[in-house]
Amino acid sequence: MKHPAPRRIDILAFANVQLLDVAGPLQAFASANELACAHGFAPPYSPRVVAVDGGTVTTSAGLGIVAEPLPGDAEPSDTLVVAGGWGVYDAARDPALVAWVRAQAASARRVASVCTGAFLLAAAGLLDERRAVTHWTRCAELGRRYPAVRVEPDPIFIRDGDVWTSAGVTAGIDLTLALIEDDLGRALALDVARHLVVFLKRPGGQAQFSTALSLQKTGDRFGELHAWIAENLSADLSLGALAARAGMSERSFVRHYRSQTGMTPARSIEQLRLEAARRLLGDTALPVKRIAARCGFGSEETMRRGFLRAVGVTPQAYRERFASGRA
Repeated sequence: MKHPAPRRIDILAFANVQLLDVAGPLQAFASANELACAHGFAPPYSPRVVAVDGGTVTTSAGLGIVAEPLPGDAEPSDTLVVAGGWGVYDAARDPALVAWVRAQAASARRVASVCTGAFLLAAAGLLDERRAVTHWTRCAELGRRYPAVRVEPDPIFIRDGDVWTSAGVTAGIDLTLALIEDDLGRALALDVARHLVVFLKRPGGQAQFSTALSLQKTGDRFGELHAWIAENLSADLSLGALAARAGMSERSFVRHYRSQTGMTPARSIEQLRLEAARRLLGDTALPVKRIAARCGFGSEETMRRGFLRAVGVTPQAYRERFASGRA
């Protein structure tokens, strides 16, 4: 029996690349090979790190990575993965490298970026009119520099056709697991996730960071209030009730809360309720109506409208996409 040729995976590195942006995807593909061989199959991937001129590339962590020279036209990539890191800005200003990325992408089956690697894809014009994500601290900058890119700050990774982008650092592993699942099926991708001791799909709805985490600030004066809200989502969370719990007038509470968190109390509560609902949809088999009541939406229809507005899908569609094996 003739085994199919392994898919060539080229992971692009450059000076001051983020170490985990390279090592995370590389190890995930290598683990897929190891597990496939353990089941009697040929290795499905041929991963390698490539860089201009090859040789040792020094990462921003100070560790050197040995890379092969950039492949030419005769060596097309099945998958081109562009890593990120502080060095991506210099890389995106290198006309020869940008041209190589553009040409290599044209012959590849798919292209992906990890973290700020999206800036190099954008410089090559590969993200024009596409949905894309990068590290949450760089999403606004990506949108400013490349206005043709439809930047979405929340997801762990985004697939838009044959172009994939991911959020910061460890999100490169999430993206690679999705690539493996797309190629080889959920069972092997789940085996790889277990081997690496990571989630195949993270809890919390695949968001880059939780609402509770995003509300935390230095000198957080509303930390106790947020903790109470998260535990009492179906309670009276009216402005008056929250102001009384915070020991302020309603007007003072709204002013200080917005200054501290950057959003209104109502917006924070909606996000906390949506996050709790996403978690319950993914990890339990509770009916949608019961989840809506438990999270304080008042009705299933109110929760449905909130999901469509914030996530772009209905609660049921969300459950079908992200439900764990326990659900």
